Amino acid sequence: MPLKLAHLALVTALATASLVGSAQKSFAQTYPIDCAILLCLSGGWPASVPCARARAEFIRRITPWPVEPPLQIWRCPMGASYSPGTDGGSKPRIRNVLFGGTKPLPQSLPFIRPQGGTGPLPAVIHPIVPQFPQQPDGLTLRLAQDRADIDISGPEFNFVRSIRVFDVRYARQYEAGSEGGCERSANIVLGTYGTQGDFSWARSSIGALPEAHVGLERWGDTCPRIYHRSVFVDWQDYEGNYGFEQVNY
Repeated sequence: MPLKLAHLALVTALATASLVGSAQKSFAQTYPIDCAILLCLSGGWPASVPCARARAEFIRRITPWPVEPPLQIWRCPMGASYSPGTDGGSKPRIRNVLFGGTKPLPQSLPFIRPQGGTGPLPAVIHPIVPQFPQQPDGLTLRLAQDRADIDISGPEFNFVRSIRVFDVRYARQYEAGSEGGCERSANIVLGTYGTQGDFSWARSSIGALPEAHVGLERWGDTCPRIYHRSVFVDWQDYEGNYGFEQVNY
C-alpha cells in the first residue's frame, strides 16, 4: 500500500481507537503510537489529532533524561507477508493488515527453516502473544526486537534512515588561567538508524551539528563563555522535506 494511502488508513483507525475496550487498549497501545509516528513522519506531520499525539511522543522521547530513539519501529507490527524470489532482485510485497480486525495486533514472524529443508522461507501472520507458541513440526516463531519486522531497505523507507539525534551532553568554552587561555570541551553523541530501522549511538562533534542547531554559533570565536546542553533531532519526510526539533536543558 502506498505510504499516503497507508497514512490515511492509519489516521482513520486511530481516530476510532477510543472505542476499544480498556483491557484491549492497554495491550495494543504499545504498537499503534510507533505506527502513527512512522506514517505521520513520512507524511510531514499532517494536521490531525493522531499525528499531533504522535509528534508529541516523538519529541518526548528525546527530552532528557533518558534520551530514547524517537521512532521505535520495532514496536510497529507492519504485517508483511512475502516469499523471497529466486532471482535475487524481487522486493517483498507489503500489505496492510495492521487494522484488519485481528486482535491482538498482527505481526509478520518468519518460520525457522527445518534442518535440511530447501526452498524459500515462508512467512505467516500471527498475533503477538506474551509467549511464542510452538508451531507445526516443532517450528518456532522468531522476533527481531531491535528493527523492523519487514524488509525496509528500499528507498521508500529512506525517511526512517534520515532521522538523526544529536545529544549535546555538554559543550563548554571559557577563559582559564592567568594568561587568558581558552578552554574548550564537548561531549556529543549521534544516534542514527540502520538499514532495517535499528538504532545506534556513535561519538560526534560540534562540527557535525546541522546548521539549524542553535546555541553554539560563537564556538571558536575568541573565547566567549559558553555552556550548552541540548538534544537536536532532524529528519526528512517521504518527499524529502526537512524538519527538526531542538530541546535545550
